[in-house]
Amino acid sequence: MTSIKLDTIDIRILDAIQREGRITKLALAERVGISPTPCWTRLRRLEKAGIITGYHARLALRLVTPVTTVLMEVTLGAHRQADFDRFERTVKTIPEIVACWSVGGGVDYVVKVMARDIDSYQRLVDDLLQQEIGIDRYFTYIVTKIVKDDAVLPVADLIPDA
Repeated sequence: MTSIKLDTIDIRILDAIQREGRITKLALAERVGISPTPCWTRLRRLEKAGIITGYHARLALRLVTPVTTVLMEVTLGAHRQADFDRFERTVKTIPEIVACWSVGGGVDYVVKVMARDIDSYQRLVDDLLQQEIGIDRYFTYIVTKIVKDDAVLPVADLIPDA
């Protein structure tokens, strides 16, 4: 994977759109201190490079409908590449699984599930087990309180020499 060299203006663009995805092109240009045309050119370059992967709204689903967040540790029974591929292919097709990370340590994956309730979650797990996608063990952690769930990262702090 090749990385794109970012300058301070690129980083200001990323920071601004990460915080305000609906910002107008004119306001973005003013915020980062350049004229609209070069700002738009830079924004398109960042999109084409795959650094900007989309523009999304963060929803407070709990205000609309009941929702339960569950974190699940998954260990597969076998560890060949085909076993990982089968599990990952299946996970990508399930809308209630909103995140899945392959991790090092004592488990193979950490999965984030958003379900209507615990019964819905358990039906999802039962279905996964019935599909025989290689799950050997799983552990369930019900989220009882969200302390912090912020996807806005300090871009300038994360990029060396920015």
